[in-house]
Amino acid sequence: MTINCKGNLVDLSSPKVMGILNLTPDSFYDGGKYKNEKEILVQVEKMLEEGATFIDVGGYSSRPGAQHISEEEELNRVVSIISLLVKEFSEILISIDTFRSKVAGEAVQTGAALINDISGGKMDENMFAKVAELQVPYILMHMQGTPQNMQSNPSYTDIVQELILFFSEQIFKLRSLMVNDVVIDVGFGFGKTIAHNYELLKKLELFSSLEVPVLTGVSRKSMLYKPLGITANEALNATTVANTIALLNGTNILRVHDVKQAVEAVQIVKSL
Repeated sequence: MTINCKGNLVDLSSPKVMGILNLTPDSFYDGGKYKNEKEILVQVEKMLEEGATFIDVGGYSSRPGAQHISEEEELNRVVSIISLLVKEFSEILISIDTFRSKVAGEAVQTGAALINDISGGKMDENMFAKVAELQVPYILMHMQGTPQNMQSNPSYTDIVQELILFFSEQIFKLRSLMVNDVVIDVGFGFGKTIAHNYELLKKLELFSSLEVPVLTGVSRKSMLYKPLGITANEALNATTVANTIALLNGTNILRVHDVKQAVEAVQIVKSL
């Protein structure tokens, strides 16, 4: 199970780790943490040294109820930083976290290697055509609603069945446009209750029927810290437990804030 990133085949049959770099002032855990280029470079170097295969760069906060920002502002946040990272780390594989085709296009032209779309192609009708044009791996995430309203009242009749149908339809559209490398993400916390999230985590292996790699992003999310009565800052141990369950259930990529611990989880699970 491989994806082609800038001509390099990345083998996902051995799980990989994606480190999160939020360039937003209001992300739920690390918003506003990296204020200048030096701090960004130090953090990215740390994640790469700890074993991250990918760095996910995002300029649009998608936490529940997050403020909507313009395309121009999103571009201003991400393009110069991608350029900086590609210059500093020549082998880096950057994923651009955006639902906008224009941002995706400019990011890839600047040096990004993958597109990570929280809307699964639902918030920009040009996204699939842009992915086909760019011929880069595409991470297709499921979200019910938008970041502004997704947690108001999420409901499903059968969440696993509905998500598999959604992915099947979107993958079919991408394949018909000759997009080769598709990765799916069930979208923990994106239009889901805590109960929905745990049902998905428990049944994650059912998504292997789609025959594409699976990415899991549960890092420090409220599905972990709320049941424990703690905060996102205190949720590293819970994150490692959830990542381990995800790996045992067939996840190929872990998207995390804490790379070292995720890499260790991968190594322990591989030892089985």
